[in-house]
Amino acid sequence: MDFDADDFFRDDDDDLHNQFSLEKETSKEFVVYLVDASPKMFTTTSPSEEEGKDETHFHIATSCISHSLKSQIINRSYDEIAICFYNTREKKNIQDLNGVVVFNVAEREFLDRPNARLIKEFDSIEETFSKNIGSKQGIVSATRENSLYNAIWVAQALLRKGSAKTVDKRMLLFTNEDDPFGSMNGAIKSDMTRTTLQRAKDAQDLGISIELLPLSCPDEVFNVSQFYADLIGLEGDHLVDFMPSAGNKLEDMKDQLRKRMFTKRIVKRIKFMIANGISIDLNSYALIRPTVPGAITWLDSVTNRPLKSERTFICADTGALVEESSRRFHPYKNQNITFSMKELIEIKRVSTGHLHLLGFKPLNCLRDYHNLRPSTFLYPSDEGMDGSMCIFVALHRSMIQLNRFALAFYGSSSRPQVVALIAQDEVIQSGGQIEPPGIHMIYLPYSDDIRLIEERFSDSSGMVPKASDDQIKKAADLIKRIDLKDFSVCQFANPALQRHYAVLQALALEEDEIPEMKDETLPDEEGLARPGVVRAIEEFKTSIYGENYDEESEQPAGKPSETSRKRKAIAEFATKECGNYEWGDLADTGKLKDLTVVELKYYLAAHDLPVSGKKEALISRILTHMGK
Repeated sequence: MDFDADDFFRDDDDDLHNQFSLEKETSKEFVVYLVDASPKMFTTTSPSEEEGKDETHFHIATSCISHSLKSQIINRSYDEIAICFYNTREKKNIQDLNGVVVFNVAEREFLDRPNARLIKEFDSIEETFSKNIGSKQGIVSATRENSLYNAIWVAQALLRKGSAKTVDKRMLLFTNEDDPFGSMNGAIKSDMTRTTLQRAKDAQDLGISIELLPLSCPDEVFNVSQFYADLIGLEGDHLVDFMPSAGNKLEDMKDQLRKRMFTKRIVKRIKFMIANGISIDLNSYALIRPTVPGAITWLDSVTNRPLKSERTFICADTGALVEESSRRFHPYKNQNITFSMKELIEIKRVSTGHLHLLGFKPLNCLRDYHNLRPSTFLYPSDEGMDGSMCIFVALHRSMIQLNRFALAFYGSSSRPQVVALIAQDEVIQSGGQIEPPGIHMIYLPYSDDIRLIEERFSDSSGMVPKASDDQIKKAADLIKRIDLKDFSVCQFANPALQRHYAVLQALALEEDEIPEMKDETLPDEEGLARPGVVRAIEEFKTSIYGENYDEESEQPAGKPSETSRKRKAIAEFATKECGNYEWGDLADTGKLKDLTVVELKYYLAAHDLPVSGKKEALISRILTHMGK
């Protein structure tokens, strides 16, 4: 069986994100939202953002969950959720327990990934709740029914799915009742409190964390010490700080941006080989990663289900299906060299995937431009070999004291790379940890990854123009004037991605309008108009171009470059060819799709529009420009 050598020996993991694909498989998150549906959740109101309106705590809880589901499809689409209401009139759960309804839609398991139908029907839950589910006080002194106990039991049963080693399991509890057994007295109250706390402890022993999102009433503050402090295990300083942090978490759920996030989960487990058989088991964590739109998924036009591609081999002579050959060959010097797939894998293998220590160097040998891509954070694994933590601490402490970084060899079977391991000390401010102790793994460049800027800007004699001291001073003054204080990349959202996600949401939920996206990357015109900034800009411009420089009348000196001449010729040819088509008629009759990509680019180049992308993107760009 012949094959294309260039294609077969191509690296499978050259993409930056491929090495983090294990995150999806090895660490998911399963969440069960528990929403109190007692009458108190509907009668208690709080001021709404809209003037003259009040909103119930039930509305706050459901809107938070709705916002969270919409962002989760983008942030963590492989996580699974379930929504449970307790203190309900109806019942719908696996155990057939009273007072608990698991909200779900057709063709979806109780605990599953969120889909568009679930979000769309959940958005209208307030209108249909009283008719289909109903509210009821599920914990009263006259009965022995305990809907909170039942809800935790149902949630625990839903979270039995998956292993606690690879899945983070959580319950999120929304309620405005700080004492669910307040209507009871004596032995009955003590017994129901004890059994409920024991049920919660059993769930926590199985690796399920329980989080409380309290909703305070207008005339009284939620007293977490009344009951829920024992349920979720709060004491000391954590008890004092709980209410402010819970309020912030609630606001974060309501105001989440559409953004793809790598949460604090183990990406990969690495064995750090030091010397003489000594090794450390490390966990690697992703820090900041560039975000791109999701990959295209092909769907069946009838069922709308994802398509799965399969490859089969057909005999050219008989047309019969044949099994894939276990051996390959490659022509070399008039003969075919045969080898098995196992041999081919060994040929391609360059690294074992472990981290091998090569030595140590002073930190001043490391340059800023050596960091070509986001680093990976390393921390010793709890499940590693005995003594891994002690060895890691000793190594970490010595690297900081001696001001050294470790040089190591690391990489997959087809992408070996030399990395720098830089120790980071713990930073604590105001009693809280700002930066954890650990090691950053910096991926060092190859020699051809570093290009000298002098080669690009040197003239024919090899000389590179240098800025004067006055120009450098004026540039530094300008930078100080427009410097962003406490800048973080998380402060600004990518407008193109925000628009992309908004369009997907509108299509999936069949919304009539696409929400407007604010472009936070545009220049701050108000800030740039301040007198100090204007003066710094003018001084910098004068130092570079002189006093009498006129930007509008200034003509570029010298002859146009070869690139500009080619670009101009292409634009002139495209304008000429563009006149041969009736673009308006083609757009109205839907015949743009019948044109070739080259013909579509005539219109784009003639109107100075981008010509990149597939045929569908080119047609969309043309229709947008024409206002169709």
